[in-house]
Formats: sequence, C-alpha cells, structure tokens
Amino acid sequence: MHIGQICTSQATHCTRDETVQGAALLMRRQHVGDVIVVDRFDGASVPVGILTDRDIVVSVIAPGLDPASLQVGDIMSEDLLTARDSDDVYETIEKMRLRGIRRVPVVDGSGSLAGIVSADDLLEFLAEEMGELSRISPWQQAHERRARQ
Repeated sequence: MHIGQICTSQATHCTRDETVQGAALLMRRQHVGDVIVVDRFDGASVPVGILTDRDIVVSVIAPGLDPASLQVGDIMSEDLLTARDSDDVYETIEKMRLRGIRRVPVVDGSGSLAGIVSADDLLEFLAEEMGELSRISPWQQAHERRARQ
C-alpha cells in the first residue's frame, strides 16, 4: 500500500515568515500539534521544515521569548524527512523508525505538499491489518467445516 492512501490530505501549513504566535494560533484553530513549513514556488507548496507545539514550548516559551517577535523559520526543524505519496507504507515506517520521527510530510510527484502521515495514522493502519489477519483462522475453520460435511 502507498503512503498517500493513509496520509491526512489536509496538512496544516504556513510559510517560514509567519510569526511563531501566528503558527501557534493556526495549530489551535486546526486542533493539531504541528505545522508544515513550506516555500511557495510557481503555485506549489514545497515542504522545507516542520514546527511542533513542543518546539514552541522548548525554544520560545521556556526561555521567555516573545512568540510574536520570532518567525517560524527561526525555530523550525529543517532536517525534514518527507515521503512521496507513492512510497510504500512499510518503507516509510522504517525511515521514521531509523530517524525517530513521528510526523512526515507527504509530497506528490512534483514535490508539492500532499498531506502528512503520523505515527498514530500508521498505528491505526497496522491495527486494521492485524485485525484482518486475525480473521483468517476462523474463516478457514468455517470453510473447512463446510467442505467436510
């Protein structure tokens, strides 16, 4: 299965020149814990970073800085892992595991933001897969009973 089939297509995003306070308000309005930071090229929104609620707390609130005076680009994480919407789910999980990353922006074939996938999204997918696997044995037993009557 491709990651594009699992990702949330409405990824909350902003540009790097947004204030940290503006990004925090965006997170609040959208009920999310992160925003994808994008640069805009020819109408495309290309992911260049990510800002999490934890980044804001650790980098701005804890040291007592003014979130209205800082831009998202000042504190965003730039070491960004992205996945193409056509990437395999299990390969993406492995990349996330190796890098210790819980959220991954998903891009389309042209590199434009197509969505986001989180560890929670993947856990839900895997739970459904395991549920389907657990139904094999009872189905097989019922099939065998019918065949031997």
